[in-house]
Amino acid sequence: MTQIANDQQLRDALNALSPDQQRLMGAHFAESVMHLCLDDRVRRAATLALSSDPAPSELGDAMKAAKSYAVKTYTECGKDTDWLKQADHFVAAAVTAALTPPDQLPAKTNPAWKAAVQARMAKNCELMETDEGEEETESDRQYKIASQYL
Repeated sequence: MTQIANDQQLRDALNALSPDQQRLMGAHFAESVMHLCLDDRVRRAATLALSSDPAPSELGDAMKAAKSYAVKTYTECGKDTDWLKQADHFVAAAVTAALTPPDQLPAKTNPAWKAAVQARMAKNCELMETDEGEEETESDRQYKIASQYL
């Protein structure tokens, strides 16, 4: 089992994955913060993203649903400081990133890394709401997830 201990190792590992593996890894990162998601469509999209052999049309529909919700909730970010609504937005953005096909991303953009960053943002929003620390950061959880998967 590969041990990942920092962001550079994580990025290197993610860049070595196939597009399907990147989707799965991004979905695992999103799943780590799914308890912050308020929308059933995003939850279903995340479940589909974790499937081993989904139909391309299903992936496209799931990405559109998650992206639509992320766009809708984006307007909530910054109005009032409702950290849990903002966390909900970032979960949807993480699922969207995981489901985005490589040909729809700028060059050298890794969907799994993008999902990881969005998941971290969701967790940071949750921490702002609860005003509590945690023993294990979202980055540390992602290192464990990637180490187990690889």
